[in-house]
Amino acid sequence: MKSKHVVAHREAGLRFVVTTGSGHEVVVDDGVGDTGARPTELVLVALAACTGMDVISILEKKRQDVTDYSVVVEGVQREERPDVFVRATIVHTVTGRDIDRAAVHRAVQLSAHKYCPVSAMLSAGTVEVRHRFLIVDADHAKPDEAGEVIVLGPRASADPVPAV
Repeated sequence: MKSKHVVAHREAGLRFVVTTGSGHEVVVDDGVGDTGARPTELVLVALAACTGMDVISILEKKRQDVTDYSVVVEGVQREERPDVFVRATIVHTVTGRDIDRAAVHRAVQLSAHKYCPVSAMLSAGTVEVRHRFLIVDADHAKPDEAGEVIVLGPRASADPVPAV
């Protein structure tokens, strides 16, 4: 099994500087101090970065001519404490030339089911995770294409990748 670690050091109030095992620092704070990201925001950061790294890597391997790529994650938390996430909507926007819709669909599907541990962990818990995509033609010669790839969770297994 793999093991990861972080060390959080309180500086003042509720401001912490967290040092990751890889040696990087992240500032975390609450809304009052407001000197860093909130802990729950970092969950969404992890989800966006994890799935984003997967999808762009897969699209590059599929030789897609991607000129721009972004991931937007919106998380919805329940009202009562603990105010855990109950839904996360992930929108992958792929801009490029002659982008293959099936390639984007498959890349997002593989990330959701096989490669992104953050998505798998959240959907195995309390979170409904929705993956969507938007393909934008860089030359504006074709209309935008959109699609929903998959919905996982709560308590969904991240096991086998279904066929497209």
